[in-house]
Amino acid sequence: MWIVFAFGSAFFAGVTSILAKCGIRKTDSNVATAIRTIVVLVFSWLMVFVVGSQNQVGSIESKTLVFLILSGLATGASWLCYFKALQLGNINKVVPIDKSSTILTILLAFLFLHEEISIPKAIGVVVIATGTFLMIEKKDTDPQQIKGNGWLLYAVGSAVFASLTAILGKIGISGVESNLGTAIRTGVVLVMAWVMVFATGKQHTIRNIPQKELGFICLSGLATGASWLCYYKALQDGLASVVVPIDKLSILVTVAFSYVVFHERLSKKSAVGLISIVAGTLVMLIP
Repeated sequence: MWIVFAFGSAFFAGVTSILAKCGIRKTDSNVATAIRTIVVLVFSWLMVFVVGSQNQVGSIESKTLVFLILSGLATGASWLCYFKALQLGNINKVVPIDKSSTILTILLAFLFLHEEISIPKAIGVVVIATGTFLMIEKKDTDPQQIKGNGWLLYAVGSAVFASLTAILGKIGISGVESNLGTAIRTGVVLVMAWVMVFATGKQHTIRNIPQKELGFICLSGLATGASWLCYYKALQDGLASVVVPIDKLSILVTVAFSYVVFHERLSKKSAVGLISIVAGTLVMLIP
């Protein structure tokens, strides 16, 4: 059953990227992240009360709580980097780098969770790495879409923190109901996001957000909430080194919608890269 939740996470994560991109055309990415996190937090706690796990708050062990907080901090850092990269760069370049966190996650799962790296997983890592390289190769593009190379640093930061999120999250939800764990860590993300808004002096821009973009930001928050609930339920019941690769298949959803919504086309090399990433991900699912 956790496989189904993993694929659900992939679908909603793919939709999130497109909705978020639509919501940060004029809106500062940090402000957008802070607002959408409010939506995710409400959604998360709603699910906590639906499943009735709110009474478990007082029984959470200190070690579990620490890892949930650390996971939330890593998630916040990943989000801030990811949506800044989306604002500066082309979706079809940013997303593959973010999804390359699969490679680091597998290595960290081996080191800290003692999850075996089988031959299929090793092959998958190589194929995914190759595909990622092909998809981020330089090509002619609209200068309005790519503003320098700043997006690359943010995209790499997003991938690194996303890997840490998966490992810390796996440890953190081992002793708590997954919906409750998601809600707690979302609270940490919310605090971190708003601290960044005030630290960068962007709080005054909130009143100037176009209504249409605000709508997309809220919708991306709902999609994120659905993705998280599926993702951490899958992590709780399954292997992190398998759940994470499935979740990264969201790149297919993102690429499809980026073509329809933003008319972003893949070059032949990028198309080969996308096929490689998907193939490598599927290979990892071989027992």
